[in-house]
Amino acid sequence: MFTLIWNTVFYAPLYNALVFLISIAPWGDIGFAVILLTIIVRLILFPLGKKAVESQIRMNQIQPELQKIKEDYPTKEEQAKKTLELYKKYKLNPFSGCLLLLIQLPIIIALYTVFLKGFSFDTSILYSFVNVPVVINAKFLGLIDMHTHSIVLALLAGVTQYFQAVIAERRSVPHSGTKSFQNDLMKSMNTQMKYVFPFIVALISYNVSAAVALYWVTTNLFTIGQELWIQKKLKKQ
Repeated sequence: MFTLIWNTVFYAPLYNALVFLISIAPWGDIGFAVILLTIIVRLILFPLGKKAVESQIRMNQIQPELQKIKEDYPTKEEQAKKTLELYKKYKLNPFSGCLLLLIQLPIIIALYTVFLKGFSFDTSILYSFVNVPVVINAKFLGLIDMHTHSIVLALLAGVTQYFQAVIAERRSVPHSGTKSFQNDLMKSMNTQMKYVFPFIVALISYNVSAAVALYWVTTNLFTIGQELWIQKKLKKQ
């Protein structure tokens, strides 16, 4: 049942979209089709991503008030009550980011799986109105073979992931100098996201096909643009 739902709702639509885009891409360039499909999916998910980022920024903005509640109210019950009142005051749902991520995750995984499986074109899952492309060019811009590894795209994936982490870090409100487990944990997580995760992304991108690496570069660039736009908009407000 799960496999049927997965293929029908997520995998098959994205697979057919990719095949269609290859058929209309200039020179049948698979790389262009990968970029187009990634952008289309990210545009569809944009409202969800925008809401998640805005929620995170506003949660960071009320951190001083949350800290004051911890200092002013000794018991957990009082802290919980005042924290809920604070969320209600600013109309915030602390779990909205997690819920939105859960909605986006299956789509992103399906998109990743489409690129990961290559371009052998399984006609058994093609819709009746989608035909196998007549012209197929596996070399993106005539330079990078989408079927093989690409050190260039792998490095770009790692670099763009780093800059994404740097820009996302601007949302955070600097914690006080008070030493605590929470502050140490947040600092450790930020460091890993900024320095360790980009290396992991680059390593994975090199060990899979260039199509997956190109997807990662495209989605990172889109996310960077989304972050900058939302942060600029909220700053004006």
